[in-house]
Amino acid sequence: MPGGCSRGPAAGDGRLRLARLALVLLGWVSSSSLTSSAPSTSSASFLASAVSAQPPLPGQCPQLCECSEAARTVKCVNRNLTEVPADLPPYVRNLFLTGNQLAVLPAGAFARRPPLAELAALNLSGSRLQEVRAGAFEHLPSLRQLDLSHNPLAHLSPFTFSGSNASFSAPSPLVELMLNHIVPPEDYRQNRSFEGMVAASLRAGHALRGLQRLELASNHFLFLPRDVLAHLPGLRHLDLRNNSLVSLTYVSFRNLTHLQSLHLEDNALKVLHNGTLAELQSLPHVRVFLDNNPWVCDCHMVDMVAWLKETEVVQGKARLACAFPEKMRNRALLELNSSHLECDPILPPSLQTSYVFLGIVLALIGAIFLLVLYLNRKGIKKWMHNIRDACRDHMEGYHYRYEINADPRLTNLSSNSDV
Repeated sequence: MPGGCSRGPAAGDGRLRLARLALVLLGWVSSSSLTSSAPSTSSASFLASAVSAQPPLPGQCPQLCECSEAARTVKCVNRNLTEVPADLPPYVRNLFLTGNQLAVLPAGAFARRPPLAELAALNLSGSRLQEVRAGAFEHLPSLRQLDLSHNPLAHLSPFTFSGSNASFSAPSPLVELMLNHIVPPEDYRQNRSFEGMVAASLRAGHALRGLQRLELASNHFLFLPRDVLAHLPGLRHLDLRNNSLVSLTYVSFRNLTHLQSLHLEDNALKVLHNGTLAELQSLPHVRVFLDNNPWVCDCHMVDMVAWLKETEVVQGKARLACAFPEKMRNRALLELNSSHLECDPILPPSLQTSYVFLGIVLALIGAIFLLVLYLNRKGIKKWMHNIRDACRDHMEGYHYRYEINADPRLTNLSSNSDV
Protein backbone atom coordinates (compact mmCIF):
# COMPACT_ATOMS: atom_id res chain seq x y z
CA MET A 1 0.00 0.00 0.00
CA PRO A 2 2.92 2.43 0.08
CA GLY A 3 2.51 3.25 -3.55
CA GLY A 4 -1.07 4.34 -3.02
CA CYS A 5 -0.06 6.48 0.00
CA SER A 6 2.72 8.20 -1.88
CA ARG A 7 0.38 9.35 -4.72
CA GLY A 8 -2.12 11.07 -2.39
CA PRO A 9 0.10 13.99 -1.28
CA ALA A 10 1.39 14.48 -4.83
CA ALA A 11 -2.14 14.91 -6.15
CA GLY A 12 -2.93 17.35 -3.31
CA ASP A 13 0.20 19.41 -4.08
CA GLY A 14 -0.81 19.57 -7.75
CA ARG A 15 -4.27 20.92 -6.93
CA LEU A 16 -2.72 23.51 -4.60
CA ARG A 17 -0.32 24.72 -7.29
CA LEU A 18 -3.21 25.11 -9.79
CA ALA A 19 -5.24 27.12 -7.28
CA ARG A 20 -2.29 29.45 -6.62
CA LEU A 21 -1.72 29.92 -10.35
CA ALA A 22 -5.37 30.85 -10.87
CA LEU A 23 -5.20 33.43 -8.08
CA VAL A 24 -2.05 34.94 -9.59
CA LEU A 25 -3.66 35.22 -13.02
CA LEU A 26 -6.79 36.87 -11.57
CA GLY A 27 -4.65 39.35 -9.71
CA TRP A 28 -2.73 40.16 -12.88
CA VAL A 29 -5.91 40.76 -14.85
CA SER A 30 -7.37 43.04 -12.19
CA SER A 31 -4.14 45.02 -11.81
CA SER A 32 -3.81 45.51 -15.56
CA SER A 33 -7.39 46.80 -15.78
CA LEU A 34 -6.69 49.35 -13.05
CA THR A 35 -3.43 50.63 -14.53
CA SER A 36 -4.54 51.02 -18.13
CA SER A 37 -8.15 51.39 -19.28
CA ALA A 38 -7.39 51.68 -23.02
CA PRO A 39 -5.58 48.37 -23.37
CA SER A 40 -8.34 46.61 -21.43
CA THR A 41 -10.96 48.02 -23.77
CA SER A 42 -9.10 46.87 -26.85
CA SER A 43 -8.48 43.41 -25.40
CA ALA A 44 -12.16 43.08 -24.48
CA SER A 45 -13.24 44.02 -28.00
CA PHE A 46 -10.74 41.58 -29.42
CA LEU A 47 -12.08 38.79 -27.22
CA ALA A 48 -15.68 39.63 -28.16
CA SER A 49 -14.87 39.60 -31.87
CA ALA A 50 -13.05 36.30 -31.48
CA VAL A 51 -16.01 34.74 -29.71
CA SER A 52 -18.47 36.01 -32.33
CA ALA A 53 -16.30 34.72 -35.15
CA GLN A 54 -16.31 31.19 -33.77
CA PRO A 55 -18.83 28.72 -35.24
CA PRO A 56 -21.81 27.88 -33.01
CA LEU A 57 -21.09 25.27 -30.43
CA PRO A 58 -22.71 21.89 -31.01
CA GLY A 59 -24.96 22.26 -27.96
CA GLN A 60 -25.83 25.92 -28.55
CA CYS A 61 -29.51 26.91 -28.78
CA PRO A 62 -30.64 28.84 -31.91
CA GLN A 63 -31.68 32.43 -31.47
CA LEU A 64 -35.43 32.91 -30.83
CA CYS A 65 -35.75 29.27 -29.77
CA GLU A 66 -36.08 27.49 -26.44
CA CYS A 67 -33.95 24.43 -25.83
CA SER A 68 -33.87 21.68 -23.23
CA GLU A 69 -30.95 19.32 -23.54
CA ALA A 70 -32.33 17.13 -20.77
CA ALA A 71 -35.62 16.67 -22.67
CA ARG A 72 -33.86 16.66 -26.07
CA THR A 73 -36.37 19.29 -27.24
CA VAL A 74 -36.10 22.53 -29.24
CA LYS A 75 -39.10 24.86 -29.56
CA CYS A 76 -39.17 27.69 -32.13
CA VAL A 77 -42.87 28.50 -31.83
CA ASN A 78 -44.58 31.64 -33.23
CA ARG A 79 -41.27 33.33 -34.06
CA ASN A 80 -42.07 34.28 -37.70
CA LEU A 81 -39.09 32.30 -38.94
CA THR A 82 -38.72 32.23 -42.73
CA GLU A 83 -36.33 29.25 -42.82
CA VAL A 84 -35.26 26.36 -40.65
CA PRO A 85 -32.57 27.51 -38.14
CA ALA A 86 -29.10 26.52 -39.27
CA ASP A 87 -27.63 26.03 -35.78
CA LEU A 88 -29.92 23.34 -34.43
CA PRO A 89 -28.16 21.32 -31.72
CA PRO A 90 -27.37 17.73 -32.72
CA TYR A 91 -28.95 16.35 -29.54
CA VAL A 92 -32.46 17.45 -30.60
CA ARG A 93 -35.02 14.65 -30.63
CA ASN A 94 -38.24 16.70 -30.65
CA LEU A 95 -38.35 19.81 -32.83
CA PHE A 96 -41.30 22.23 -32.87
CA LEU A 97 -41.36 24.82 -35.67
CA THR A 98 -45.04 25.74 -35.47
CA GLY A 99 -46.63 29.11 -36.17
CA ASN A 100 -43.89 30.50 -38.42
CA GLN A 101 -43.62 31.91 -41.98
CA LEU A 102 -41.62 29.22 -43.73
CA ALA A 103 -43.51 29.29 -47.09
CA VAL A 104 -41.06 26.91 -48.86
CA LEU A 105 -39.24 23.88 -47.51
CA PRO A 106 -36.32 23.22 -49.89
CA ALA A 107 -34.41 20.00 -50.51
CA GLY A 108 -32.10 19.15 -47.64
CA ALA A 109 -33.76 21.65 -45.31
CA PHE A 110 -32.51 19.66 -42.29
CA ALA A 111 -29.09 18.60 -43.58
CA ARG A 112 -26.49 19.56 -40.95
CA ARG A 113 -22.92 18.80 -39.91
CA PRO A 114 -23.00 16.95 -37.62
CA PRO A 115 -26.33 15.48 -38.81
CA LEU A 116 -29.50 15.58 -36.77
CA ALA A 117 -29.27 11.83 -36.30
CA GLU A 118 -31.56 11.68 -33.26
CA LEU A 119 -34.44 13.84 -34.54
CA ALA A 120 -37.52 11.63 -34.15
CA ALA A 121 -40.49 14.04 -33.98
CA LEU A 122 -40.86 17.09 -36.24
CA ASN A 123 -43.84 19.45 -35.99
CA LEU A 124 -44.24 22.04 -38.78
CA SER A 125 -47.97 22.69 -38.37
CA GLY A 126 -49.38 26.15 -38.94
CA SER A 127 -46.21 27.56 -40.52
CA ARG A 128 -47.84 28.77 -43.77
CA LEU A 129 -45.97 26.27 -45.89
CA GLN A 130 -47.06 26.46 -49.52
CA GLU A 131 -44.43 24.23 -51.11
CA VAL A 132 -42.48 21.19 -49.92
CA ARG A 133 -39.80 20.14 -52.40
CA ALA A 134 -38.29 16.75 -53.14
CA GLY A 135 -35.85 15.55 -50.50
CA ALA A 136 -36.93 18.11 -47.90
CA PHE A 137 -36.66 15.49 -45.12
CA GLU A 138 -33.53 13.72 -46.27
CA HIS A 139 -30.65 13.20 -43.78
CA LEU A 140 -33.09 12.51 -40.92
CA PRO A 141 -32.53 8.77 -40.38
CA SER A 142 -34.49 8.60 -37.11
CA LEU A 143 -37.55 10.66 -38.09
CA ARG A 144 -40.63 8.75 -36.92
CA GLN A 145 -43.32 11.43 -36.60
CA LEU A 146 -44.00 14.30 -39.01
CA ASP A 147 -46.80 16.86 -38.72
CA LEU A 148 -47.49 19.15 -41.70
CA SER A 149 -51.07 19.98 -40.70
CA HIS A 150 -52.72 23.38 -41.14
CA ASN A 151 -50.48 24.50 -43.99
CA PRO A 152 -51.91 25.63 -47.39
CA LEU A 153 -49.82 23.18 -49.44
CA ALA A 154 -50.28 24.20 -53.06
CA HIS A 155 -47.33 22.06 -54.18
CA LEU A 156 -46.32 18.81 -52.51
CA SER A 157 -43.57 17.10 -54.47
CA PRO A 158 -44.15 13.42 -55.34
CA PHE A 159 -40.73 12.78 -53.78
CA THR A 160 -41.35 14.67 -50.55
CA PHE A 161 -41.13 11.56 -48.40
CA SER A 162 -39.08 9.31 -50.66
CA GLY A 163 -36.10 11.57 -51.28
CA SER A 164 -34.94 13.46 -54.36
CA ASN A 165 -34.49 10.20 -56.29
CA ALA A 166 -37.02 7.56 -55.29
CA SER A 167 -35.33 4.79 -57.27
CA PHE A 168 -32.12 5.02 -55.20
CA SER A 169 -33.31 6.34 -51.82
CA ALA A 170 -33.87 4.16 -48.77
CA PRO A 171 -37.40 3.69 -47.40
CA SER A 172 -38.61 6.52 -45.21
CA PRO A 173 -38.37 5.84 -41.45
CA LEU A 174 -41.71 7.61 -40.91
CA VAL A 175 -44.24 5.81 -38.70
CA GLU A 176 -46.76 8.64 -38.21
CA LEU A 177 -47.69 11.26 -40.80
CA MET A 178 -50.20 14.05 -40.12
CA LEU A 179 -51.57 15.92 -43.13
CA ASN A 180 -54.74 17.41 -41.64
CA HIS A 181 -56.20 20.56 -43.21
CA ILE A 182 -53.51 21.10 -45.83
CA VAL A 183 -55.91 22.07 -48.62
CA PRO A 184 -54.80 25.33 -50.32
CA PRO A 185 -57.16 28.12 -51.47
CA GLU A 186 -58.76 27.61 -54.89
CA ASP A 187 -56.57 30.22 -56.61
CA TYR A 188 -53.38 28.41 -55.48
CA ARG A 189 -54.24 24.97 -56.88
CA GLN A 190 -52.92 25.69 -60.41
CA ASN A 191 -55.66 23.58 -62.04
CA ARG A 192 -54.27 20.43 -60.43
CA SER A 193 -56.12 17.69 -58.61
CA PHE A 194 -55.39 18.13 -54.92
CA GLU A 195 -56.34 14.52 -54.22
CA GLY A 196 -53.98 13.36 -56.97
CA MET A 197 -51.10 15.46 -55.63
CA VAL A 198 -51.40 13.99 -52.14
CA ALA A 199 -51.77 10.45 -53.51
CA ALA A 200 -48.61 10.83 -55.63
CA SER A 201 -46.55 11.84 -52.60
CA LEU A 202 -47.85 8.86 -50.60
CA ARG A 203 -47.11 6.18 -53.19
CA ALA A 204 -43.84 7.41 -54.79
CA GLY A 205 -41.07 4.86 -54.54
CA HIS A 206 -42.97 2.69 -52.02
CA ALA A 207 -41.12 4.81 -49.44
CA LEU A 208 -43.90 4.80 -46.83
CA ARG A 209 -44.47 1.07 -46.58
CA GLY A 210 -43.53 1.27 -42.88
CA LEU A 211 -46.11 3.97 -42.13
CA GLN A 212 -48.55 3.02 -39.36
CA ARG A 213 -50.63 6.19 -38.83
CA LEU A 214 -51.93 8.48 -41.57
CA GLU A 215 -54.18 11.47 -40.86
CA LEU A 216 -55.88 13.21 -43.79
CA ALA A 217 -58.75 14.93 -42.00
CA SER A 218 -60.42 18.20 -43.08
CA ASN A 219 -59.02 18.32 -46.61
CA HIS A 220 -62.28 18.61 -48.60
CA PHE A 221 -61.50 15.34 -50.44
CA LEU A 222 -64.30 14.50 -52.87
CA PHE A 223 -62.85 11.08 -53.65
CA LEU A 224 -59.85 8.88 -52.95
CA PRO A 225 -57.67 7.91 -55.92
CA ARG A 226 -57.80 4.23 -56.76
CA ASP A 227 -54.31 3.25 -55.55
CA VAL A 228 -53.74 5.84 -52.81
CA LEU A 229 -53.48 3.11 -50.14
CA ALA A 230 -51.90 0.41 -52.30
CA HIS A 231 -48.35 1.08 -51.08
CA LEU A 232 -49.11 1.45 -47.36
CA PRO A 233 -49.34 -2.18 -46.22
CA GLY A 234 -48.29 -1.45 -42.64
CA LEU A 235 -51.03 1.10 -41.99
CA ARG A 236 -52.82 0.68 -38.65
CA HIS A 237 -54.72 3.96 -38.23
CA LEU A 238 -56.33 5.92 -41.07
CA ASP A 239 -58.18 9.17 -40.36
CA LEU A 240 -60.36 10.55 -43.18
CA ARG A 241 -62.92 12.39 -41.08
CA ASN A 242 -64.43 15.78 -42.01
CA ASN A 243 -63.92 15.52 -45.76
CA SER A 244 -66.49 15.48 -48.58
CA LEU A 245 -66.21 11.83 -49.63
CA VAL A 246 -69.33 10.73 -51.51
CA SER A 247 -68.33 7.13 -52.19
CA LEU A 248 -65.62 4.56 -51.46
CA THR A 249 -66.26 2.57 -54.63
CA TYR A 250 -62.86 3.17 -56.23
CA VAL A 251 -60.61 2.79 -53.19
CA SER A 252 -59.46 -0.61 -51.95
CA PHE A 253 -58.73 -1.59 -48.35
CA ARG A 254 -57.86 -5.17 -49.26
CA ASN A 255 -54.12 -4.95 -48.60
CA LEU A 256 -54.46 -3.12 -45.25
CA THR A 257 -54.45 -6.32 -43.23
CA HIS A 258 -53.04 -4.56 -40.13
CA LEU A 259 -55.61 -1.75 -40.13
CA GLN A 260 -57.10 -1.19 -36.67
CA SER A 261 -59.11 2.04 -36.99
CA LEU A 262 -60.77 3.74 -39.95
CA HIS A 263 -62.37 7.13 -39.30
CA LEU A 264 -64.95 8.22 -41.87
CA GLU A 265 -67.05 10.55 -39.76
CA ASP A 266 -68.46 13.83 -41.10
CA ASN A 267 -68.24 13.02 -44.80
CA ALA A 268 -70.90 12.91 -47.54
CA LEU A 269 -71.32 9.13 -47.73
CA LYS A 270 -74.80 8.05 -48.85
CA VAL A 271 -74.37 4.27 -48.95
CA LEU A 272 -71.60 1.64 -48.80
CA HIS A 273 -71.78 -0.87 -51.62
CA ASN A 274 -71.20 -4.61 -51.47
CA GLY A 275 -67.56 -4.48 -52.58
CA THR A 276 -66.61 -2.04 -49.81
CA LEU A 277 -68.61 -3.98 -47.21
CA ALA A 278 -66.86 -7.23 -48.12
CA GLU A 279 -63.40 -5.64 -47.91
CA LEU A 280 -64.08 -4.09 -44.50
CA GLN A 281 -65.46 -7.37 -43.19
CA SER A 282 -62.32 -9.21 -44.34
CA LEU A 283 -59.99 -7.04 -42.24
CA PRO A 284 -59.41 -8.94 -38.99
CA HIS A 285 -58.74 -6.10 -36.52
CA VAL A 286 -60.44 -3.02 -37.97
CA ARG A 287 -62.88 -0.71 -36.21
CA VAL A 288 -64.87 1.61 -38.50
CA PHE A 289 -66.43 4.93 -37.48
CA LEU A 290 -69.28 6.18 -39.71
CA ASP A 291 -71.07 8.87 -37.69
CA ASN A 292 -72.56 12.04 -39.20
CA ASN A 293 -72.94 10.96 -42.80
CA PRO A 294 -76.09 11.76 -44.86
CA TRP A 295 -77.30 8.18 -45.41
CA VAL A 296 -79.96 7.79 -48.13
CA CYS A 297 -82.44 5.15 -47.02
CA ASP A 298 -83.83 3.74 -50.26
CA CYS A 299 -83.65 0.38 -52.04
CA HIS A 300 -79.87 0.73 -52.49
CA MET A 301 -79.41 0.62 -48.70
CA VAL A 302 -80.76 -2.94 -48.25
CA ASP A 303 -77.38 -4.68 -48.30
CA MET A 304 -75.73 -2.16 -45.98
CA VAL A 305 -78.54 -2.40 -43.42
CA ALA A 306 -78.31 -6.21 -43.44
CA TRP A 307 -74.52 -5.98 -43.01
CA LEU A 308 -74.80 -3.51 -40.11
CA LYS A 309 -77.13 -5.85 -38.24
CA GLU A 310 -74.61 -8.70 -38.45
CA THR A 311 -71.19 -7.04 -38.18
CA GLU A 312 -69.26 -5.93 -35.11
CA VAL A 313 -66.84 -3.86 -37.19
CA VAL A 314 -68.75 -0.58 -37.01
CA GLN A 315 -68.43 1.33 -33.74
CA GLY A 316 -71.53 3.17 -32.52
CA LYS A 317 -73.68 1.70 -35.27
CA ALA A 318 -76.84 2.31 -33.22
CA ARG A 319 -76.32 6.06 -33.77
CA LEU A 320 -76.42 5.83 -37.57
CA ALA A 321 -79.63 7.35 -38.97
CA CYS A 322 -81.24 8.24 -42.27
CA ALA A 323 -80.91 11.75 -43.70
CA PHE A 324 -82.96 11.21 -46.88
CA PRO A 325 -85.69 10.89 -48.05
CA GLU A 326 -87.68 13.28 -45.90
CA LYS A 327 -90.15 10.63 -44.68
CA MET A 328 -87.22 8.52 -43.36
CA ARG A 329 -85.22 11.31 -41.72
CA ASN A 330 -83.66 10.46 -38.32
CA ARG A 331 -84.76 6.84 -38.42
CA ALA A 332 -82.07 4.48 -37.10
CA LEU A 333 -80.58 2.22 -39.75
CA LEU A 334 -80.69 -0.80 -37.45
CA GLU A 335 -84.46 -0.45 -37.12
CA LEU A 336 -85.11 -0.69 -40.86
CA ASN A 337 -86.00 -3.72 -42.95
CA SER A 338 -86.35 -4.27 -46.67
CA SER A 339 -90.01 -3.22 -46.71
CA HIS A 340 -89.03 0.25 -45.51
CA LEU A 341 -86.38 0.70 -48.19
CA GLU A 342 -88.07 1.56 -51.47
CA CYS A 343 -87.04 3.51 -54.53
CA ASP A 344 -89.50 6.03 -55.93
CA PRO A 345 -90.38 5.41 -59.63
CA ILE A 346 -88.84 8.66 -60.74
CA LEU A 347 -85.84 9.31 -62.86
CA PRO A 348 -82.62 9.63 -60.92
CA PRO A 349 -81.12 13.14 -60.89
CA SER A 350 -78.32 12.13 -63.25
CA LEU A 351 -80.81 10.88 -65.84
CA GLN A 352 -82.98 13.96 -65.41
CA THR A 353 -79.94 16.09 -66.07
CA SER A 354 -79.18 14.05 -69.22
CA TYR A 355 -82.67 14.62 -70.60
CA VAL A 356 -82.48 18.34 -69.89
CA PHE A 357 -79.15 18.52 -71.68
CA LEU A 358 -80.58 16.58 -74.65
CA GLY A 359 -83.52 19.00 -74.86
CA ILE A 360 -81.17 21.97 -74.88
CA VAL A 361 -79.07 20.42 -77.66
CA LEU A 362 -82.14 19.68 -79.82
CA ALA A 363 -83.47 23.21 -79.31
CA LEU A 364 -80.11 24.61 -80.40
CA ILE A 365 -80.08 22.44 -83.52
CA GLY A 366 -83.60 23.59 -84.39
CA ALA A 367 -82.66 27.23 -83.96
CA ILE A 368 -79.63 26.80 -86.24
CA PHE A 369 -81.80 25.08 -88.87
CA LEU A 370 -84.35 27.93 -88.84
CA LEU A 371 -81.55 30.48 -89.10
CA VAL A 372 -80.16 28.71 -92.19
CA LEU A 373 -83.60 28.70 -93.79
CA TYR A 374 -84.02 32.38 -93.12
CA LEU A 375 -80.65 33.33 -94.57
CA ASN A 376 -81.35 31.34 -97.77
CA ARG A 377 -84.98 32.36 -98.13
CA LYS A 378 -84.57 33.85 -101.66
CA GLY A 379 -82.85 30.77 -103.04
CA ILE A 380 -85.41 28.52 -101.39
CA LYS A 381 -88.23 30.62 -102.87
CA LYS A 382 -86.76 30.32 -106.39
CA TRP A 383 -86.28 26.58 -105.90
CA MET A 384 -89.89 26.22 -104.80
CA HIS A 385 -91.08 28.18 -107.92
CA ASN A 386 -89.06 25.90 -110.19
CA ILE A 387 -90.57 22.83 -108.58
CA ARG A 388 -94.05 24.35 -108.97
CA ASP A 389 -93.54 25.06 -112.69
CA ALA A 390 -92.15 21.58 -113.29
CA CYS A 391 -95.10 20.05 -111.52
CA ARG A 392 -97.52 22.23 -113.52
CA ASP A 393 -96.07 21.14 -116.88
CA HIS A 394 -96.17 17.55 -115.80
CA MET A 395 -99.77 17.81 -114.67
CA GLU A 396 -100.82 19.55 -117.95
CA GLY A 397 -99.35 16.62 -119.89
CA TYR A 398 -101.32 14.17 -117.81
CA HIS A 399 -104.47 16.30 -118.26
CA TYR A 400 -104.07 16.35 -122.10
CA ARG A 401 -103.66 12.60 -122.27
CA TYR A 402 -106.68 12.12 -120.08
CA GLU A 403 -108.84 14.26 -122.40
CA ILE A 404 -107.70 12.31 -125.47
CA ASN A 405 -108.47 8.99 -123.86
CA ALA A 406 -111.86 10.21 -122.70
CA ASP A 407 -113.14 11.54 -126.12
CA PRO A 408 -113.54 8.83 -128.93
CA ARG A 409 -113.39 11.43 -131.70
CA LEU A 410 -110.04 12.69 -130.47
CA THR A 411 -108.88 9.12 -130.18
CA ASN A 412 -109.75 8.38 -133.88
CA LEU A 413 -108.22 11.65 -134.93
CA SER A 414 -105.10 10.79 -133.13
CA SER A 415 -104.90 7.33 -134.72
CA ASN A 416 -105.54 8.74 -138.26
CA SER A 417 -102.85 11.30 -137.81
CA ASP A 418 -100.50 8.54 -136.81
CA VAL A 419 -101.30 6.67 -140.02
